[in-house]
Formats: sequence, structure tokens, C-alpha cells
Amino acid sequence: MKFWAFLTLLALLLPEAGPASLPKKERKRREEQSPEESKAHAVPHVGHDVPSVDDYHEVIDLSSYEEDYGDQLPEVELSSAAPPAGTSPARSTVPPRTPSPTLTGTRPTAPGRLHSLTSGGLPTCLVCVCLGSSVYCDDADLDHLPPLPRTTAYLYARFNRITHVGAGAFQGLTKLKRIDLSGNLISSIDAEALHPLPALQDLILSENRLAALPPLPRGTEILDVRRNRLRSSGIQPEAFGALERLQFLYLADNLLDAIPGPLPLSLRSLHLQNNRIDSLQRGAFCDPEEHRHTRRPLEDIRLDHNPINLSLFPEAYFCLPRLPIGRFT
Repeated sequence: MKFWAFLTLLALLLPEAGPASLPKKERKRREEQSPEESKAHAVPHVGHDVPSVDDYHEVIDLSSYEEDYGDQLPEVELSSAAPPAGTSPARSTVPPRTPSPTLTGTRPTAPGRLHSLTSGGLPTCLVCVCLGSSVYCDDADLDHLPPLPRTTAYLYARFNRITHVGAGAFQGLTKLKRIDLSGNLISSIDAEALHPLPALQDLILSENRLAALPPLPRGTEILDVRRNRLRSSGIQPEAFGALERLQFLYLADNLLDAIPGPLPLSLRSLHLQNNRIDSLQRGAFCDPEEHRHTRRPLEDIRLDHNPINLSLFPEAYFCLPRLPIGRFT
């Protein structure tokens, strides 16, 4: 009797097997829906209104499935993708940045304290500008020359407050070709400062306070000492005669009372304007024993703005290709 009652109960439950297979909460929700809502869920239309934020819990709520199929739900692996726009993550996924180590190096030295720099060259290049073999220290408020790199070939230290050039200022700079110290306050240069520079060609010392010249390297080609306080007694008798490559000698705007000599045969330009020259020796330009043009390269001589009357000394420049510029009356 119990067996037949069980079969009768099973036959009554079979028509409800389809709806019963759904989760309990889902089945209850469908039973409460109106026919229009059931139809809308059965046949979705693309482009219709998107459910509001309040309805999202019904659309994506998985709590009902967890009750019936919790054991069958796959585990979702969280990725490191960026969160949707407008959503602030609870914790940043970017690893904390490791602070950069503090860089240690040579601290730039104030221009007025270059005496504490080493001879390696790097500290000097923090104050000056080093480009290849050229060092530019113009208008750097220097009161003396800094140590220079061994490879320096061109030095520009114009418009500073340098007053003296010591004996070791250019020590070991065997590649130095040009020195430009114009616009300083230099009143003296040590006798050994320039002599050991075998490659020196150009020496620019204009606009300083020099009263005398130191011994010069034999390879000097350009010497510019304009606008100083240079006197004839401050130039050694053979100062220029030994410079066999000297081509340009600029001595204008000084206190010279005579033309320095002897002058090398290689000389091409001699500027002596604005001095105190009032006389001219017979052998100042030409050898009095040789009556020929031995000074053909020397085509530019300026003696203007001197008290000398050049017409009184015609035998002094007979060997020149051109007459000096100056007063002839």
C-alpha cells in the first residue's frame, strides 16, 4: 500500500520537475513577475533601456545560485587589470617606489675659492666651461688662474680680477696653444710662467696693467699687449728678436718712448699707435748695411698718434714695401 502511494505522489510531482530544477529564489522571483515582465525576460531586445543601478542586484546577484550550486561555481581569479573609470581601488597595485640613492660628487666651488681645487681638472670645469680642449672662464669673477686640465689647448679667462700670473700657472700644459687673459688687472707675470710652453702660439694680454713683459716662448706668433702700462724699459733688448715665428705684434696704447728691437724678419704687422715715441733709430726696421728690401712681409706699421715726425727719418724705413702710417709733417 505504501508503494502505490509513493508512485501516485511521484506522478503528481513529475510535471513540476522543470520549474523545480531552478534555484529556489529564482523560481520564486519568476512566479511573482507579471506576464509583461516574463515576456520581456523571455525575449530580450537590443537597444532597449538598460536596467538601473537599483536593479543590478537582481541581474548579477549570485547569492541564490550559491545556495544551490555553491559547490559547482568556478573560482574566479582576480587579475591586475585597471578598475573601471570612476572606481577607486581599495589598495594600489603599484609596488612602492624605492627611493633613489643619493648621488655623491664634487660640489661646485665658489669662483673666489678656486685655490682649494685639485689639479685633476673636473672641479675647474664645474666653474668654467670645458669643451674638448678649450676652457672658457670668461667673466667668472676669478682672482687668479685655476688649475687646468692637462689637455687644455685654448684658454679664455677674460674679464676677471686676476692680478698676477705665477710661475706654476701653466705647469705641465705642453699642448697649450692660445692664452687670452684680456680685460683683467694683471700687473705682473712671473719670469718662468710662459717660458716652458713649447706649443704656445697666441698670447693675448690686452687691457691689463702690465709695465714689463716676461720672457716669451720662441714659438709665439701673435702677441697682443694693447692698452697696458708698458714702458720701453720693461722690454728686454732681445725680447722679440728671438721669436722667429712672430707675425703680429700689437703694442698700441702704452707708454713706450722708442720702437723695441730688433724685430724678427717674420713680422707682418706692428702696431705702435698712441704711445710716446718721438724718435726713430736708423736700424729700427732696416739693416743700415744692406740697401735692399729685406722686410717685404712687414706691410702694416702704425705710428699714428705719436709725437714723432716720420719725415725726419727716411733712412729708417727704406727697406719696407710700404711707408708707416703716421705724421710726416
